[in-house]
Amino acid sequence: MKISVIGSGYVGLVAGACFAESGNSVICVDIDEAKIEGLKNGIIPIYEPGLKEMVLRNFADGRLSFTTDIEAAVKSSLINFIAVGTPPGEDGSADLKYVLGVAATIGKHMQGYKIIVDKSTVPVGTADKVRSAIQNELDARGTGLEFDVVSNPEFLKEGAAIDDFMKPDRVVIGTDNVRTAEIMKELYEPFMRKNNRMIVMDIRSAEMTKYAANAMLATRISFMNQIANLCERMGADVTAVREGIGSDSRIGYDFLFPGPGYGGSCFPKDVKALVKTAEECSYDFLLLKAVEEVNERQKGVLSSKVRNLIGSGSDKSLQGKTIACWGLAFKPRTDDMREAPSLTIIEDFLAAGATVKAHDPEALKEAKHYFGDRITYSHNQYEILAGADALVIITDWSEYRNPDFDRMLTELKTPLVVDGRNLYKPVKMKESGFDYVPLGRCAGGISQGAR
Repeated sequence: MKISVIGSGYVGLVAGACFAESGNSVICVDIDEAKIEGLKNGIIPIYEPGLKEMVLRNFADGRLSFTTDIEAAVKSSLINFIAVGTPPGEDGSADLKYVLGVAATIGKHMQGYKIIVDKSTVPVGTADKVRSAIQNELDARGTGLEFDVVSNPEFLKEGAAIDDFMKPDRVVIGTDNVRTAEIMKELYEPFMRKNNRMIVMDIRSAEMTKYAANAMLATRISFMNQIANLCERMGADVTAVREGIGSDSRIGYDFLFPGPGYGGSCFPKDVKALVKTAEECSYDFLLLKAVEEVNERQKGVLSSKVRNLIGSGSDKSLQGKTIACWGLAFKPRTDDMREAPSLTIIEDFLAAGATVKAHDPEALKEAKHYFGDRITYSHNQYEILAGADALVIITDWSEYRNPDFDRMLTELKTPLVVDGRNLYKPVKMKESGFDYVPLGRCAGGISQGAR
């Protein structure tokens, strides 16, 4: 099929590359000329395992192309995916100006039947607005061209997006037209060869499904973080609790790891947007408001632990202290730092007077946009430990799971490890000579709560 994907950011580029990989002719469109030129020259603007190789392969084979000419892309494509950003407004609602701007442009240039697919994460009712924006342009042109609008939310995990797209848990198609549903089924058929996981529903339900999924996952994270905080105060071990509740098939183990809070481009934005959508319907979504509040508080837990342990004076100042941080991205296998817990944690350290040194396998370049020269960066995870009063683990990259503990002891000025991801065994760390402070667990039998 001939497809255009308008918006060559994270979702658009992954979708375009994967559709091309299955044999379609795909045009990725973006208004950013520098980005398009870079893509033509093999420069991928985001880090996602496997994406660069897939883009280069399909570009070389002629199935994937890049352009800023949206008019030509729309005219030559049957299916037009809208994959532009929906940044949160000041009130938390999703800003639809880019989505509706693309819709109007499609209406201005389409010359035959088109399927317009909302791939961006959008509030319930957006498809109606997209339809109106297109129809208004067609009316202004005095033409009665037919088109259909589809909701096709993405469920990609950063760091595993290629696998998620090529072998999806499910593909949700929101449409009220049987013909359109059959075309979308044909498009996704190559990804359904082992098991048909296509779910067709009405448009509004499809739009809600995306928000509901992310809100549920965010809720599980905040819930487990609250359990971890309570475990510390009660002398329980959150890892044992997770095993105990996760073994229940009704609950499962996923998204029950305590940590410094959720971040990224989806959960924070989508939780806010769903709360705002509820308010517009005169409904007070108390649960999600609590999820959001818990998450914001959780981002301050690690810095609070460090200040309580090595801070001085009544204000727990970190003046003269050096803090080493492992992990900056909001999760492993990505360079994305949007709403990352590290942003809050490091700002807390800086505000308390600390010197901060940081390592991340992929996000150092991105981190410089946030911190500039206020912190020290290194591509060597051990180099930043030299002379540090504490090591704080923020992101659970695989590089941190089995490090050289002897070298860590040698480099650290004080063998204090505050582990926001519970990567190590407390007893072993204590026996090795570390003052180990995990989340929701006892370090060598001593509770490490509000100490």
